[in-house]
This record gives sequence, structure tokens and C-alpha cells, in this order.
Amino acid sequence: MEVLEIIFWVLLFIIVYTYVGYGILLYAIVKIRRMFNIGQKKAIDTTYEPEVTLFIAAYNEKDYVEAKMKNSLELEYPKEKLNIIWVTDGSDDGTPDLLKGYPNTAVHHLDARNGKIGAMNRGMEFVKTPIVIFSDANTNLGKQSIRRIVNLFSYPKVGCVSGEKRIVDKESDVASGAGEGLYWKYESTLKKWDAELYSVVGAAGELFAIRTELYRHVEKDTILDDFIISLRVAQDGYTIQYDPDAYAIETASANVKEELKRKIRISAGGIQSIVRLRSLLNVFKYGTLSFQYISHRVLRWSLTPLCLIALIPVLSILAIQDGLFTLSIYPIFFWLQVLFYAAALLGWFLENRETRIKLLFVPYYFFIMNLSVVLGFFRYLKNSQSVNWERSKRAA
Repeated sequence: MEVLEIIFWVLLFIIVYTYVGYGILLYAIVKIRRMFNIGQKKAIDTTYEPEVTLFIAAYNEKDYVEAKMKNSLELEYPKEKLNIIWVTDGSDDGTPDLLKGYPNTAVHHLDARNGKIGAMNRGMEFVKTPIVIFSDANTNLGKQSIRRIVNLFSYPKVGCVSGEKRIVDKESDVASGAGEGLYWKYESTLKKWDAELYSVVGAAGELFAIRTELYRHVEKDTILDDFIISLRVAQDGYTIQYDPDAYAIETASANVKEELKRKIRISAGGIQSIVRLRSLLNVFKYGTLSFQYISHRVLRWSLTPLCLIALIPVLSILAIQDGLFTLSIYPIFFWLQVLFYAAALLGWFLENRETRIKLLFVPYYFFIMNLSVVLGFFRYLKNSQSVNWERSKRAA
């Protein structure tokens, strides 16, 4: 076997392992553990009902205040044990004024805009309950979400609980919404298996909770605050658990441009997180957590997109050597690759022309996801990613 062939198979292995293989391996490990009753948890203590704080950092969210507060006050958790804190630093659209008068709700406001991290670090000084639950202003929570999250904290080793992000699937949503929804369904499945094996690797910022005592002030230039906060809890020896029935509802991105903008930000934050959480790469120290972290997160944000790029010239050379129009393995892979990227580009072209073909959703979204990693990497290197609120437009 030639060197180029070895390179091809190594590249292909990394790509397949990242997007499919890890899920298959994870499922197999979980099934074996179930068969031999390894690591089975005790029953959840449903009577565990501590006082909690719902924490919302918001910037100019007046359009969402009424719906968010209505939803928050309808959550099925004892009203006397549910405190709500809004930190509205920098808001100048009347958001703080709209919040006045709501029960069990404290509003902390500074005129200066210091970014979301600054608001969170400052706001955490006002949290006096053992558990704090973070949520976005533009997301509504399932009525049982708080209770289900809190129940998991009855396990002493649980330091963080992640809820599920559910993308509203409307017929009017553009293709980015369909792709985004499929992606999050797959992610939710991986999270369930990750949690069953040991720990989820990161929490969804739309809804997650930690033990208040475990919160560490986050650097002000942090891009993915939810990811850093939750993984630092795991670094301290606690697990991150996951309950898909504790969910936050959000509409899909309005179009591919907005989704790409959001993904680039996440990717830049992913690279930053790998640097700041580099100790988690030490599998000898963190064991299973490192295995999950590298397999589920690090590869996607670093090596695998580079493998996809490298695969193009490597496979092209091998296919040309064998003859492009023969039925040898490399030409077949070459034309499959061409077809896949053609489908992705066609999906992108049709997306804003209200022509939606479901067959194109997966290659289209996969292409966006990996393009954003490359663009996010350069944005991180240029240090040009703003840490202030920069919300993507969502579908109406």
C-alpha cells in the first residue's frame, strides 16, 4: 500500500469516527454496561426540592420579557422555592422597567455594557440558593424542566445538569432549520449515552444548571460561557448529567447566513475552549471524561475539518491514478465526494429561494458546520470574535 493510500484511510477513519463511529462505539459500550449491570445509578430522589434560582442574563430583550416571565411563573416548581434573577447590564430598550413588579424576581442593572460574561460574573454574587439554573431570555422552558433538573442533583456527584435544546420544526422554516433540528436530535442521543457512560461534555446554554458553590468566575473574553462553566465543573471531579425532558424551545435560524454566523462564533469559541481546557486532553488524569471530550468535541472543532480538506486532493490523486471512470474503490469514493459537496452547494443555493429538498438537508448542514469551523479558527487567531451579545436572527 502506498503512502498516499495510508493517508487516505487514516483521514477517512478520523472523519467517520468523529461523525458516526463515536456514536456507534458509545452505544456499544452502553449496551454492554447495561447487560452486565455496570454503573447503574440508584433511583432518583423525586422528593429532593431545594430552593433554586433561575438566572437570565439579558441585553435588550424587551420583545421577549412578557413571554419569558409568563413561562417562568408557570413552571411546575414550588413558587416559594423558585427565585428569578435578571441581569440586564447595558440594556437601553426598557427591559429592566418591564420586569418591575413580577413576584420573586430581582433585577440587577448597570448602564455600562460589559458583555454577557461580565453580567454573569456580577450576577452570580446575588445568587444565594444551592442550585442556579441558567436560561436565555428568548427561550421557553417545558413546565417540568426545573423539577427534572433538580431531581438529578439528588446524586452528590452531579455538579451540572444540561437540558435539551429543541428546535421548533415549522413547515415555513428554511433548510437551515431542518438541518439544525436533525443535528440537535443526533446530539441529544449522544448526550444520553454520554451521561449513561459517565458525563456529558458540555451543556446547552439555553438551559443548564450547576451547584452554585462550583461556579468559577469566567474570563471576560470567553466566547462559549456555557461550555467553559460546565466543563470546569467536570474538571473538579463532578459529572454533567442530561435530561431530554428538561427542555428549552427555540426557533431555527432565519436563514443560512444567520446559521453560519452562529456556527462561526461557536467554532471560534470551540478552539478557545480547547486551549483553555487543555488539561482535559490528559487521558491519564481524566480517563473516561477525556475520551468523551476528545471524541465528541475536540475532533469536531480541530482535526476533522482539516481531514475533510486534506481528503479532497489525496482522493483526487488516487482516483486519477486508478482512472476516474473505472469502478475501482478510489474513483467511486471520489465521485461520492463530488456528489456530496454538489448536493451541499445546491442546498445552499436553493435555501433562500424557498425551494427545499429534504435530501439536501444533511449534506448542506454538514458543509456549513465544517466551513464554520475553518472560518471560526481564523477568527479566533485574529481575536476578532466579540464576546458581547450577538444573537443570530431566528425564524419567525
